[in-house]
Amino acid sequence: MNGSDYYIPAAALAAGFLAKLPGLIRRRHNPMVRATAGLMFMASAGFAFAAPPTIAVVNRTVGVPNFSGPLVYAILSVFNTCCIVLLAYWREGLGRDVQRRVRRWLAACGAVVLLIAASFSLGDAPEERLRDLDTYYASTPWIREMIVAYLSWHIVVGVVVPTMCWRWSRTVDGWLRAGLLTLVAGFAFSTSFGVAKAAAVVARWSGGDLDFLSTDLAPPLASVGAVLTTAGFLLPQGQRVTAAWEAWQTYRCMGPLWRQLRTHTGLPLTTTWWAPLESRLFDRETDIHDDLLALAPYCDMQTMTACRERALGEGASPEDAWAVAAATMIAQAIAARQSAVETGEEPQETGSAALGAVLSTGTRGIARISRQYRALQHPVVAA
Repeated sequence: MNGSDYYIPAAALAAGFLAKLPGLIRRRHNPMVRATAGLMFMASAGFAFAAPPTIAVVNRTVGVPNFSGPLVYAILSVFNTCCIVLLAYWREGLGRDVQRRVRRWLAACGAVVLLIAASFSLGDAPEERLRDLDTYYASTPWIREMIVAYLSWHIVVGVVVPTMCWRWSRTVDGWLRAGLLTLVAGFAFSTSFGVAKAAAVVARWSGGDLDFLSTDLAPPLASVGAVLTTAGFLLPQGQRVTAAWEAWQTYRCMGPLWRQLRTHTGLPLTTTWWAPLESRLFDRETDIHDDLLALAPYCDMQTMTACRERALGEGASPEDAWAVAAATMIAQAIAARQSAVETGEEPQETGSAALGAVLSTGTRGIARISRQYRALQHPVVAA
């Protein structure tokens, strides 16, 4: 693998981290948010610092041959720990029992990182190795212990996490199940990376030479594993993305009816575009409700019932027939109110029953009525 093979996934993961940064700042006290940010940051840093060009730069900058070795091992150890911590929060919440287990995992990771640093400082690795540090120094006192500590932790986490994910995936479905199965696949690659490295090191101990497992096979396994693992933790948020998309579609569908009612009542067409989507959706629905109340005296249940029966007879579904009937009634109520204002006539009945039936349809019902109203009044969709 060349530098670009490391830097491309590093850049992609860094972009994901930066996308999460505003949420991290707003919710920095949430342990789950911190674990997610830590996972993406460490994954990106792992790729960036494991690239041979970066290894050479770091070694020259620090002035210690092979200093990048324990640095990369420590970063990847923290990444693995972030995975299991996030999974624990993800599955069991933020209760005290979970917090105790998380502290134990963090303490174990801290011990591994300290062991890596101490072993490197006690060992002697004077010749810089950009790609084969593991196998070249596999039998060197203390450097050997550093390598064993890192690979052991990597393989332990690589076995525990997919086992947990597989068991959990059998009890859930949807985006969560997809994320868990992606995690299983990601850790299969990640664990294979550790096993390949370990096999090459053990081969050196026995006098053999399987260095290609460490230098050629392991890096692409790690690359695929890290990307899949990060994707696995992000996939369940697809449910939130889907919900946000549905909310936006509902908000947009309400537009034609909202604009017509605002114009009819003489109220300004103001929208706080910087506000959260949920807030804008609520405000738009509230405006529609308030404006429809002004039309209550001009609503006619008989008109709506006749229109619904006619739409059903033409083959419309019950939901569409109801929406067409409500939209038609609203359009006629707007025209009737405008005519009454011009002639000074008073409405003969309140029409509250018909309006109540419309308002009781909820957010999606109002959006469906607005779509049909647009079809009646404005065949061309307004942005």
